[in-house]
Parts: sequence; C-alpha cells; structure tokens
Amino acid sequence: MTENILFICGSLNQTTQMHKIAKQMGDFNCYFTPYYADGFERLFAHLGWLDFTVLGGRHMRETRKYLAENGLALDNRGEKHKYDLVVTCSDLIIQNNIRARRTVLIQEGITEPEGRLYKLYKTFPLLPRYIANTATNGLSNAYDLFCVASEGYLEHFLRKGVRLEKLAVTGIPNFDNLSIHLENSFPYRDYVLVATTPYRETFRGDDRPAFIQHCVQIAAGRPLIFKLHPTENTTRATREINTYAPGAQVYTQGNINPMIANAEVVITQQSTCTFVALALNKETHSFLDKKELNRLMPIQNGGTSAKRIANICQRLLRTSMPVLEQIRKGYRSRPRWEKI
Repeated sequence: MTENILFICGSLNQTTQMHKIAKQMGDFNCYFTPYYADGFERLFAHLGWLDFTVLGGRHMRETRKYLAENGLALDNRGEKHKYDLVVTCSDLIIQNNIRARRTVLIQEGITEPEGRLYKLYKTFPLLPRYIANTATNGLSNAYDLFCVASEGYLEHFLRKGVRLEKLAVTGIPNFDNLSIHLENSFPYRDYVLVATTPYRETFRGDDRPAFIQHCVQIAAGRPLIFKLHPTENTTRATREINTYAPGAQVYTQGNINPMIANAEVVITQQSTCTFVALALNKETHSFLDKKELNRLMPIQNGGTSAKRIANICQRLLRTSMPVLEQIRKGYRSRPRWEKI
C-alpha cells in the first residue's frame, strides 16, 4: 500500500517549499492543503479577522491559486484521507487531526526577534504560540523532526528549548541556492531596493515616514524601488512612498530575489530576504543584526535541501520508532552538537 502524505502550506514561499519537497517523494500519495486552524481561530479566519495571516487573505488566495495552477492534489484541512505522515510549514498551531501523526516541521526562513510578546509567551506558556509570530517556531515539540536552515539555526533553536534529538540540519528549499538569482529577467539594475515589513498589520509599531526618509538618504539620488510585503495595506504604503519618496517605483507583486540580485544596495526592515542580499554580497542595511544573520545564514547546498528533507520523510515512513534516533543523528553535526 502506498502511504499518504499531507503537506500543510501557508504563504506562497512556504507553499513552493512544500511543492519542492513533494516532487522528491517518488510514488507516495501527496496531498496539499492551505494552512488551517480549529476552534476560535477557525471562526475568526472565517470571519476575515485573520486575513493578515496565512489563515486568510492574500496568502490563502495565492496558495489556492498556486495549488490549482500546478495541478496539485487538494485535500482541504486534510479531511479526506488518513495520513501516514504530515509535513507542515509551521507549528504555531497544531491542528487537531495531525496530533497523532508522524510529523516533519520545515523552517520557512528567518525567525522574528525575541521581543516583548516572545517573553510574554515564555512567562505564560499556556498562551497561544502565535502571539509572538515566528519567534516561537519549533517550541511546540509536537513533531518528530524539525528541518532547519543551518548550524547557526540549530544552535538558535537549542537555546530556545527545542530538543536536540528533534533537530535536523538540512538546509531549506528556496534559500539553499541563492546565486541562481543572479541570472534573471528583471529589467532594472543598479538601484536601491527597499523590502518592507508589515509591522502595522501585525500590530507592531512602525514609523514608516521616518523609514522612507531614511531610505531616501541612503539612495542619495540613485533610483529607488520599494517591494511591499504581501500582507501590507498596499494603498496606504504606496501613498506614503509617493509622499516621502516621490518618483520611487513601488512593486506589490513579484519575486523579490531577482530584484535583490540586480540591486546595488538593499534596505530591509525585518525580512528573510535579507539573507539573499547578504549571500549575494550586496551593500545591506537592515534593522536586523548582520553579524547574527551571517551566523544563521541558510546553508548553500546547490538546491538539494528538498531532496534531503524528502529522504528524511521516506526513512521516517519506512522505519520503526526506535530507529528514529538514527535518522536524526544522520542530520546532526558531530561531534560538536553531541557535546551539548
């Protein structure tokens, strides 16, 4: 009998990562679902109150469109089949129908800094993990293996309390072969690119006028391009850019990686694409600590992360639980991390 695997998607980045992994799974029955929730979160998503998250809005629309355009088998909420394995993009919510399943968690990209909401969750761990956004990724421990981007991130998640035996350094699809973006068809070059972050949409403070004016100063007369985050209020953000950076181009759609590859300077607030800028040796300005980002940088393995993760999934399906630790050890650095 061929096993069934459920891939729980989220943002378009998370969805494309899941697709890349599924392509490496051979003859297994692979099904896909947009991200979903139970209880109050399901109700709030239905009411449209969570459209700024992967539970609705643009993220949901783009995921459904991508799954349809690529002819991927849809099983909404994973309700049609019994699953032998679940591969999920996030453990901020552990859905009721996957709690008894073998589960592999995939790191999407950069994780949020450990701000006030993260400290609140650590003080009161009965609060939902998602109050601190991706700062609490991996903290559920409700999975068999967590595939992470790099040795630096392994250390990062260990410090946060993730168990060593559950961590596998595999690299992550979409960020494991960043030099590929140097060859692209984006029509502009030698500009200053700004990648914004939806602070306000996720109830965090953002002095956007001051930030835009700072970007204008860095540009110093060079062409300026803004790429807005998918969940931003694009009308408001575009109006602000037109006011404080007249003449700047604004993109609300499209792959930012070719834009980064052709830029002379990259400015970010708090974004995974900062990794792309650093990997391509761009002059980078960010709210994030560049030294720490270099330590966390996803490993560049020529685009083989999806295959490595698929191999983990296949072995997990084919082995008994006592052998699981052997699989985990195969993707840990040794002897360094065994000393911890």
